[in-house]
Amino acid sequence: MLGFSHSSLSNLLFWATQKKWLLITIVVGFLLFLLPAPDGLSIEGYRIIIIVITALMMIITEPIPLPAVAIYILVFEVIFGINDADGIAHSFMNDAVFFIMGSLMLSVAIIKQGWDKRIALGIINLTGHKTKNIVFGFTAISALLSSFIGEHTVAALMLPIGMTLIRFTSEDKEKVRGLSAVLLFAIAYGALVGSIGTPSGGGRNVIMMSYFQDFGLSISYLEWMIKVYPLVLIQIPIISWVLINSFTPEYDHLDTAVRKLKVQVAKSPEMTGRNTVAAFIFLMVFLGWVFLSETYGLGTIALFGVFLYLVAGYVKWEDLNKNTHWGVILLFGATISLGSNIKGTGAALWLANQVVYFFGSIMDSFPFAMDAIIVIMTTTLANVLSSSATVAVLGPITLNLGDNSLHLGLVTAIASAFGYFTAVAAPACTIVYSSGLVGAKDFLKVGWKAGVISMILLVIYANTYWLIIN
Repeated sequence: MLGFSHSSLSNLLFWATQKKWLLITIVVGFLLFLLPAPDGLSIEGYRIIIIVITALMMIITEPIPLPAVAIYILVFEVIFGINDADGIAHSFMNDAVFFIMGSLMLSVAIIKQGWDKRIALGIINLTGHKTKNIVFGFTAISALLSSFIGEHTVAALMLPIGMTLIRFTSEDKEKVRGLSAVLLFAIAYGALVGSIGTPSGGGRNVIMMSYFQDFGLSISYLEWMIKVYPLVLIQIPIISWVLINSFTPEYDHLDTAVRKLKVQVAKSPEMTGRNTVAAFIFLMVFLGWVFLSETYGLGTIALFGVFLYLVAGYVKWEDLNKNTHWGVILLFGATISLGSNIKGTGAALWLANQVVYFFGSIMDSFPFAMDAIIVIMTTTLANVLSSSATVAVLGPITLNLGDNSLHLGLVTAIASAFGYFTAVAAPACTIVYSSGLVGAKDFLKVGWKAGVISMILLVIYANTYWLIIN
């Protein structure tokens, strides 16, 4: 009938079973659309909240690829009359998106240089052969690197290093479970700790910088570092200590692994002048971010670095085209557009008022209460969604919660990095989980300790050090 066979109907039922959360999301969105807007909220503001709710449902359940969710956001912003097509395109494509695109391309160029084994040997030359010192070294190097080139890049770069040391210690996974956990979590958690240190440490930071501009606030690359980087340095030894005390490495020293690593490095091609020039180009990009970002923008400087790598022949366009995560760029652009329109429609202010209504008495009665509520709210959401999606949704809301919007925005951006609890909370965690050497229970075992400590530290830090330097 109507050209449908029994096989077609079976395929349709199978599709509906596989996409049940997509169908549920559609039903929820349709029902919300039929309801009247709450008092004090415009029709456009209510409709952008519907898009937020349905997008979050799809991000959590993943019935469709995340880039498809990004397309959904952009298309329905136009369909729902949030803005016209040109306005939505303008909110999507800005310097923050250029920065994400440039950073991902720079990551490809850096990995192409093959610095992983030399970095591993450099770490061990600094720390020695003791396991606990190597864990500290992995945490510190991952944190320092992720501050400037992003947590996902560092995790991808450092994972082969950790895997090499584990494999050189023992080929039997069961004999190195504790060692695997401390080394791989040192990479993941170190990358998360460091990602808060500069605007280039993660997409969430760039999104918040974009919101600061929307609110008429200004903070330079260097000012961000002055405010936040001491917290990175404070957390490095603490996270290392938590890891060592959460898992018991089977080996106190990694002498055998280090000897094999030295042989591998000795067989590698010698460092050449080209490697030096490649490192110099990245140094110039970094200095540009620090001193010229307010003039030219973070994105323009990142793309100029990519241009230099292409001109010098350090990376081919085919490599960039193949290895750059274009879906990530689309998702970032969509979340920035979403956040911009949450603010523009008045939805952010309305939601902020609801938070104040429910928690206002607590905020007024206890010192640091507002920061604590923001940190708990942001950390919880960041462990369910991605950190960038969390900032995209909460950023415009928390910026409206008090008079010191810069303070509240930085607290939100920092707390969104505390995705220690699950393997899917942050790209760095997902990458080390993909090794097959750590499990979901391992994340819970150590994640709650690291998370609680980081949350308490942030509240104390923001209300002491920031008061001193201001």
